[in-house]
Amino acid sequence: MQAKANYEGQSKAISSMQRTLSKTTVRAPFAGTIDDVITEQGNVVSPGMTALFRLVSLKDMYINVDVPETYITSIKKGTEVTVEFPVLSEKTESTIRQTSSYINPANRSFSIEIPVDNKTGNIKPNLTARLKINDYTSENAILVPLSVISENQKGEQYVMIVNESEDGVQAIRRKVTTGRASGDLIEITEGLKIGDQVITEGARTVREGQLIDIKNS
Repeated sequence: MQAKANYEGQSKAISSMQRTLSKTTVRAPFAGTIDDVITEQGNVVSPGMTALFRLVSLKDMYINVDVPETYITSIKKGTEVTVEFPVLSEKTESTIRQTSSYINPANRSFSIEIPVDNKTGNIKPNLTARLKINDYTSENAILVPLSVISENQKGEQYVMIVNESEDGVQAIRRKVTTGRASGDLIEITEGLKIGDQVITEGARTVREGQLIDIKNS
């Protein structure tokens, strides 16, 4: 009985030492390359408290960016994104993989995550990227320059279009409803149809019914 008790005691002691010894092995949470040694040999460290190395993996790269809350209904998981890296002169297409369910009260934004294909290995952590997110699509949209949109005293928007009649070619006013703007262009959702000729040169100075000459550039 004494021998059995000694054996069991020694076995428990060995198991305890093996568990303690296993804690001296550092296991990385993912496969990668050690980019920097933060803690030197001989320093005292604590589990979960002390950073030992900077581990970098270039395989599963992604971009995390904050987006203003005004886009919360138009930017969703699966939305198409064009990612450009100015330093590398590279461009790639991707889609939003994840959107946050939390609005940051400090800047009224939510975060999105976009995976990036890094087959060449040129993309590095913290590299500057420029994103173009397709937050709106209208296949049959009619776009006109912002500069041709005018407003009357009632706040109604209108453009001047070409009207050919027996009296000649005249400028007439056409009330329109505008949609989204993109750069120097704006969408017309109501008031114009395909084939209408919108006056661009002198659009704000031409008068209703004025005879005009058409010059196609």
